Amino acid sequence: MPFDLITIPCLSDNYAYLLRDHDSGKVALIDVPEAAPILAELKKRDWEVSQVWLTHHHPDHVQGLAEVLKEHDANVIGAKADEHRLPPLDRKVDEDDSITLGSLETRVIDVSGHTVGHIAFYVPTAKVAFTADSLMALGCGRLFEGTPDQMWESLQKLMALPEDTTICSGHEYTAANAKFALTVDPTNPDLISRSKDIDAARAKGEPTVPSKLSTELKTNPFLRAADPAIRATLGMPNATDAEVFTEIRARKDRF
Repeated sequence: MPFDLITIPCLSDNYAYLLRDHDSGKVALIDVPEAAPILAELKKRDWEVSQVWLTHHHPDHVQGLAEVLKEHDANVIGAKADEHRLPPLDRKVDEDDSITLGSLETRVIDVSGHTVGHIAFYVPTAKVAFTADSLMALGCGRLFEGTPDQMWESLQKLMALPEDTTICSGHEYTAANAKFALTVDPTNPDLISRSKDIDAARAKGEPTVPSKLSTELKTNPFLRAADPAIRATLGMPNATDAEVFTEIRARKDRF
């Protein structure tokens, strides 16, 4: 099914995304960290935003919305559980609700952990998931509100998506995440290779986001709590996956 996916750098290290359905010409904007680069991209392409999908309430994901809405008459969609902290919503959604963008159907996934009420948007026919600050390239979001068990449950939902899913996360944190990942998974050849590729890309000013879920499953330590090598490095051979994840998250917080 034909579609366009555009990644827009915002602020110092944020990303917003545009998803356009070819059949209808309808466009969704996913998160609004900063209006100017988003409006410039829309003007360049002569696109009108039909819908805005908000993943969570943090200012660096919503603060450009009012300015964008001055120029685009879009419906704003966000989590019902987070509506008291989000900008005014035209539609409030829960887990497994469906959003229609032209011919593209999107499923809402509750990925609480970074915040309580954080949601992701999965578009099966486009093979893309907008995960913001839940699953990130080589990382996951810091647990500002949720518990490790909540985040591990959320990540398991995303791990269950098809491996060829494109993961559109919210920040350019990949280089720092790679340095940490090597401390808990130092002998992983896929991670070592990816880390070198990341350094090369960043040296040229190229983004490392989006990424493929298949790549994250091979290299992202937050998805690899069951891996024997990581468990050995942590000295946790007999722990539960949730306990290993909790230790990895705690170590990243101190890194």
